[in-house]
Amino acid sequence: MNNKIEIIPAIDLSEGKCVRLSQGDYERKIVYNEDPLKVARRFEDAGIRRLHLVDLDGAKAQHIVNYKVLEKIASKTDLVIDFGGGLKSDQDLEIAFDSGASMITGGSIAVKQPEIFLSWLEKYGPEKIILGADAKERKIAVSGWTEATEWPIIDFIKSYSEKGVKKVIATDIDRDGMLSGPSFELYQELLNEFPGIEIIASGGIVSMDDIYKLAEMNVPGAIIGKAIYEGKISLHEIKKYNL
Repeated sequence: MNNKIEIIPAIDLSEGKCVRLSQGDYERKIVYNEDPLKVARRFEDAGIRRLHLVDLDGAKAQHIVNYKVLEKIASKTDLVIDFGGGLKSDQDLEIAFDSGASMITGGSIAVKQPEIFLSWLEKYGPEKIILGADAKERKIAVSGWTEATEWPIIDFIKSYSEKGVKKVIATDIDRDGMLSGPSFELYQELLNEFPGIEIIASGGIVSMDDIYKLAEMNVPGAIIGKAIYEGKISLHEIKKYNL
């Protein structure tokens, strides 16, 4: 196994708890753990270095909400945290970085207020600002995936790659939380189209076989949520992979 992929677990926060949604639907929410710090520590013990932390309450409220949880995880683990969900203002970003985020992810803001997103890119640099490209049937969707646009994901990423974006989390909404396998064709297309961009796969990963296949394709990183929480991929397997 020559190609290694970075396994990035996701913790989705709602009311301070660790939850998962299916296809972004708040009505289909499962609480997996009352204590996100405990979950983050388990990840760290499995050799994981990076965490994808999503503020679902923030996404709903349109401003950062769960920054205290971010602060707690950042101060009590060595995980590199990328944080997203409802970041809409310069103040939101300052709070996120001050609370310990190493990177932030902006999705809806990059569609609706590109000038703000670009100002963040300029101020903090492409190592700290990740473009969130969430697509339903290859078209970008925003506002917690409730609003579809006519913007093809390839064109969306291209427009931002030309403006200096270097990191993209690409999520196939149809597969997110469904444990149906990732969209390999989409990721192959993105890798071919954007060789200079770090494309992180997100949505649908169900087994270590999916991880191996993405690694063989040279996808640099993969975000996993439900597969870990429902025991489809064990932390023991991840630890073994990370050795």
